[in-house]
Amino acid sequence: MKQMSKATALALMMSLAGGALSTAAFAAPDPAKIEARKNAKTKVMGERVGKKVIKAFDLYNEDKVDEAIALLLEIDASDEFDRATVNRYLGNLYAQKEEYQTAIKYIRQAIAPDVLNFKDQGDLIKLLGDLLIGTEQYEGAKKSYYDWMDFTGEQDAKVYGRIAQANYELKKYRDVIEPADQAIALNKEEPNKSFYMLKIGSYFELKQFKNAVKVAEELVKLFPEDPKMWTQLGSFYMQTEDYRKGQTVMEVAYQNGYFEKENHYKILSSYYSLNEIPYKAAKVMEKSVKEEKVKRTKQNVTAIASYYHQAKHINDAAKYYEEAAKFDDDAELFRKAGSLLLQDQQYSAAVVRLNKALELGSEKKGTIYSDLAEAYLYQEKYKQAYTAIVKAQEDPRTRKFARSWASFIKEKAQRKGISL
Repeated sequence: MKQMSKATALALMMSLAGGALSTAAFAAPDPAKIEARKNAKTKVMGERVGKKVIKAFDLYNEDKVDEAIALLLEIDASDEFDRATVNRYLGNLYAQKEEYQTAIKYIRQAIAPDVLNFKDQGDLIKLLGDLLIGTEQYEGAKKSYYDWMDFTGEQDAKVYGRIAQANYELKKYRDVIEPADQAIALNKEEPNKSFYMLKIGSYFELKQFKNAVKVAEELVKLFPEDPKMWTQLGSFYMQTEDYRKGQTVMEVAYQNGYFEKENHYKILSSYYSLNEIPYKAAKVMEKSVKEEKVKRTKQNVTAIASYYHQAKHINDAAKYYEEAAKFDDDAELFRKAGSLLLQDQQYSAAVVRLNKALELGSEKKGTIYSDLAEAYLYQEKYKQAYTAIVKAQEDPRTRKFARSWASFIKEKAQRKGISL
């Protein structure tokens, strides 16, 4: 938890008055009681205790916090108000020292008697909530914040935001939405992104993705200059399968230079692919890899190959399948490269890749031998073609096809006067 500023502690130390506390947690504020508390006669400490507190304050002002605490601990105040006031100062000083559990103890003791001045009591109840949430005591923090609202009759966007945060940390995701909405409503003039993000996080945990998207859309309207709002919304559309909107938003982000993460380029490419524009998907991924915005990994290179394959840019797809295959000698990717080169009528090149796939132990031997037979046949290498198609007959998955092709290759060879 962040250290309390010296200025805050100083302001608290300088006040010497007290008030009362409503013990009815979560009760609706009573305006009459609140007004009575506000108008109650201000109390001051007794002279003996007051002198020691002032001396402690002087020590504090000289950055002698430990000495100030020691002096306050020596005070044996018989008066309830004096004792509550001393406890209040001890709570604040321990909070400044980041000894939060001790601070909480003294603040609770200060609050309990209902004797502090209205403003001081209210401030202390809120501070207790802040200390509790900072030390992950979320249920206690929520109670303190509601106590503060009941006691003062006030509403505060930050307090509602912290209640929402406490519920989120407690995994009470359904209970996040209402206080977050209250925080947003009270902060219309200066919107706070964190309140909206609490709602989005909760909706995601609840798998209410459409609601999360609505909040993200609102954030883009409120903060159109913030790159993260655009990329966040763009990625969320993937969850609702609204690929057209997702593509549009990510295109805006891309064109404006808002992409900050590797995943942003991948998401845009995915949208192009899902919207049946695979060539654009390939170009975005290819460019981002060349510019080192996306790492040149096997997975990413394979994605480029796949997009080019979908776009029927056969030569480019084969090139990238082979590049991906070389990362760890992937037999299947070499096979894909060879098959595409065969399709592109690059027969010699196809043979090299297909044989590499066999050498690496591909399990699709029947398919590879069939492709090899075709590649050799178109090069009029009938003996190699026939040998390959006979091998293809050993695989049950290609046996029937291979037998018919064996006859065809044999006839072609015989016409050319070649004996097999």
